[in-house]
Amino acid sequence: MQVRDRASTKFSELAAVIDGEVLEVQGWIAPFSVQAEADYFALVEDPSCCLDCLPADATRRIEVFAKVPVAITGSRIRLRGTLHHLRSDEAGWRFQLRGARLVEVENGEDGAFNRRQVLKATTLACLAAANLEAFAALATQVSEAEARKSIEDMATVDVHSHAGGVIGLRRVNDDDPFTPVADPMREGGMAVVCLATVSDSPTHHVTADRRIRPFRAPEPGELYAYGQRSFKRIHELAHAQNLTLIKNAAALVLARSDRPSVIVSAEGGDFLEGKTDRVDEAYDHWALRHLQLVHYRVNALGDIQTEPTVHGGLTDFGAEVIKRCNRLGIVVDVAHGTYDLVKRAAGVTTKPLVLSHTSLSSQPGPRSRLVSAEHAHVVADTGGLVGIWPPASIFPDMPALAAGMARMVDAIGIDHVGLGSDMRGLVGPSVFSSYRDLPLLAQALLAHGFQVPDVRKLLGGNYVRVFSANL
Repeated sequence: MQVRDRASTKFSELAAVIDGEVLEVQGWIAPFSVQAEADYFALVEDPSCCLDCLPADATRRIEVFAKVPVAITGSRIRLRGTLHHLRSDEAGWRFQLRGARLVEVENGEDGAFNRRQVLKATTLACLAAANLEAFAALATQVSEAEARKSIEDMATVDVHSHAGGVIGLRRVNDDDPFTPVADPMREGGMAVVCLATVSDSPTHHVTADRRIRPFRAPEPGELYAYGQRSFKRIHELAHAQNLTLIKNAAALVLARSDRPSVIVSAEGGDFLEGKTDRVDEAYDHWALRHLQLVHYRVNALGDIQTEPTVHGGLTDFGAEVIKRCNRLGIVVDVAHGTYDLVKRAAGVTTKPLVLSHTSLSSQPGPRSRLVSAEHAHVVADTGGLVGIWPPASIFPDMPALAAGMARMVDAIGIDHVGLGSDMRGLVGPSVFSSYRDLPLLAQALLAHGFQVPDVRKLLGGNYVRVFSANL
């Protein structure tokens, strides 16, 4: 193998030149969780014990997606994979090594990584691989037909969706035509979607920098009335397209894509307007079974990730709403909530929580919708799950989305991750923009190295468990 000596070249400069090429990289593993081996981790220039100790300079670390789990050791390793230079990544990475395989472990102390150990520092070196074709032949090939078969005869679930055109930004037009939902679900193998109203829509807008922000306070009774119209639209859509409404755990377990179903959901408890008995009303009258507490305005239930904090997390009213949901049998969703909100919610709930749509970040920004591993762990520790969403700005293609799901699995476990597509709810493009693409996602997950039972958990099984525990 030819070796190019570029030790004096800054890695950021080298990566910009060889973006998309297969090469070898050597450095130290920085693990994202306490485990003996992992297929997702960071590779760094200097020894680092954990995620919290990663270099702040993104040009001095590489996000690694390995084809086969690599043992976490205290030795320098050499990996071979395809390097990608990320010019924009909200999760804070600039370089990824995809499809990586272990080439060599240097002689030295081996075994479990000692977090107190200080190792001799070195410079990260890059070596170009000579045989791209030979490396490509190592990639696992999974057909779309095989992927489709892997999710047959199960309740596949999208845990967060606005499919069908039920709502529009800042409005509900009762006469707006619905877009197809049932047909794409049948064609792609999606059995159930959690279809969400957005009762705070009249009070927020999209800014010039593509952020969604509140711009006015609602009038008394406005968001309750808007919520009622939105719930009505979901029922009308279900009737028009012959979608079954899921109201209990048994119905979800039996749901299949040849008879697609919806779970009535609400993104934001703004329609409650401070009245707990409206939870009961939505449960009885609209079959509400999944309630996200907050959305894009700080409301009576608590604080949100994208605006300055007001309440210090979850409010007492928010805690009462969670208790009411637990009693009735409504899944509590803490998406958009601050870390402090989620921590208090976890202390209040007696049932598993859901954080329906986000992804993992090593360093979430102060207004980011992404979450840290610690944030996600709070949800997982209730027995709940975190749904991974598919903005193209974060995941440019389906393999990248599969890798993002793997990243969360490595952080919180295979039993606590799902898919939250936010279908028709994203400001920008989505890599998962139709339910017809579900087999492609299953294919990408299998190609990434997940086994069929794991794929079935990620694409529905985990939510079925959480929903059943709540209802």
